[in-house]
Amino acid sequence: MRRTRTKNGARRAGPAVVGVLALALLSAGCKVETVGAAEPTALPTTASPSPTDDAKPGSGPPSPSATPSRTPSARPSPRPSTLMSVGDRSERVRELQARLRQIGHFDRSPTGYYGTVTVASVQSFQGKRGLSRTGRTDTVTWERLLAMTRKPTARELDPPAPGPAAAKPDARCLEGRVLCISKNSRTLSWMIDGRVVSSMDVRFGSQYTPTREGTFSVYWKSRHHVSTLYDSPMPYAMFFSGGQAVHYSSDFAARGYNGASHGCVNVRDEGKIASLFAQVENGDKVVIHW
Repeated sequence: MRRTRTKNGARRAGPAVVGVLALALLSAGCKVETVGAAEPTALPTTASPSPTDDAKPGSGPPSPSATPSRTPSARPSPRPSTLMSVGDRSERVRELQARLRQIGHFDRSPTGYYGTVTVASVQSFQGKRGLSRTGRTDTVTWERLLAMTRKPTARELDPPAPGPAAAKPDARCLEGRVLCISKNSRTLSWMIDGRVVSSMDVRFGSQYTPTREGTFSVYWKSRHHVSTLYDSPMPYAMFFSGGQAVHYSSDFAARGYNGASHGCVNVRDEGKIASLFAQVENGDKVVIHW
C-alpha cells in the first residue's frame, strides 16, 4: 500500500485505502438494519378494522387508502298488509262499499259483507289507479280510497231500500192478512184486506229444490232459527209448508240472484223482514203464485 507524505510530515492514505474503508462501513450498516433497526421513513401501520356483519368469510381487511366511505343501504318498503278481504263482514266493509259507490265503483246499497261483488268493485278501483288488481283491500288501496272520497253519511251507509214494483195481486190475496208472493216479479207483498202494507225482494229454491206454490198459512215463527238439515242460519223464519219458510238470507244480501235457496223464500232486506216478522201472526195466509 502506497502512502504519501504531506507538508507537515503526516502520511496520507492512498485511494485504495479509502475505498476499502468505505466498503467496510457500508457492510456494517446493512447488518444493523437487518437485525431490527427501524427505518426512519417507514409509514406507521394502522390497526385492522374489526369484522362487521357485511364482511365476507375469508376476505382480508380493505386497504386503508382504498376503503370507500360506507353509506347505509336503503331498506325495502314493507309489503302492504290486507285490511279486508272476501268473507269479511263488518261496518268497515260497509264504509268501503259506500266510499266505492261515491266514485262509481259500487252500484248497490252497502251490505257490510265482502262478497264477489265487492271483490270486483275493488279490482275495478285498483285497476284505474295502477294498483295490483288483487280484489283485497290492503293498506295502499285503502289510503288511496280515503284520499279520493269523503266520510260517508248515515244515509249513504244504510240507504233506504226502494220498494220493488209489486206484481198485480193474485185474487187469493185480496182478503184478510196475506203474504202474497209472486215468482214472476220475485216480490213479497204484505197485504191486509187488499191493501199493500209493504213489499220486498225475494228469491226462491233452485230447480232441484223448488219452492212450493199454492195457498198455505204460517204455522210457526222462529226468530233465531238454524236449519237442522243444512246447519245454516234462518233468521226471522216464518214456516208455511213443512221445512219451507220465509226468512232473511245474508247470502241473498251478498250475492243477489246468483244463488238460490233450498226451497225457502229468501228476503235480502233485513230491516224489512224484521218489521214483517213483528207483524205476522200464526194463521196468516201465504199465497205463492206466478
